[in-house]
Amino acid sequence: MMEQTALNLIAITVFSMTLSVFLTPVLHISPFISACATLGVLGVVTVDTLSLNNRGVTLLLDVLSPSAVRQRILHHEAGHFLAAYLLGIPIKGYCLTAWEALKQGQEGSGGVQLDTEDLERKLKNFSQFPALLERLSTVWMAGIAAESMVYGKAEGGESDRLELRSALKLAGLSESVYEQKERWSLLQGKTLLEKHSASYEALVKAMNDRASVEECCQIISLNMTAL
Repeated sequence: MMEQTALNLIAITVFSMTLSVFLTPVLHISPFISACATLGVLGVVTVDTLSLNNRGVTLLLDVLSPSAVRQRILHHEAGHFLAAYLLGIPIKGYCLTAWEALKQGQEGSGGVQLDTEDLERKLKNFSQFPALLERLSTVWMAGIAAESMVYGKAEGGESDRLELRSALKLAGLSESVYEQKERWSLLQGKTLLEKHSASYEALVKAMNDRASVEECCQIISLNMTAL
């Protein structure tokens, strides 16, 4: 989602700069102004890339994101949150915009933050690793499953796929099984969300209202009891 918006923004910027070259003589604008504007934009992008890890561009894209994209992100992250809760993966926090991520000291546009310290301790235990990997794989693919369930197809989730494949590589699995594991995890995520659809819908509303992690967990529990 955000990746496509970034590509569109870059394309618009390049087109605008190219168009300005042809329009400056017609509009009697000094080429110096056009050149300064171009250098200024390139300079800002360069500083943002080298010094700020693209945070400026990420924030800009976040501001320009339409409501429909924000809703997709909300549904996507709610899928991660619900799957993590149901599978016993500790949740530390969540953020749904780049600005919220910046305030929380998170990279990129944010998402659901898991308790990595607890996970790292469990990963050191070889006997627990396979079961934990299965649970984490389902959590990673649950965002895509949520989007597919609500919108018919997913537009985000590339970073989730990369995270899953990195974990599978770390586990020493062959690349030939990556797609199979991805499909299996996606199916597991979809099954969880469909089984607990009432909890999912309530969680989406709670996250949209920026309820705390504790409040979100309580809402999930209450709606599971109501099933």
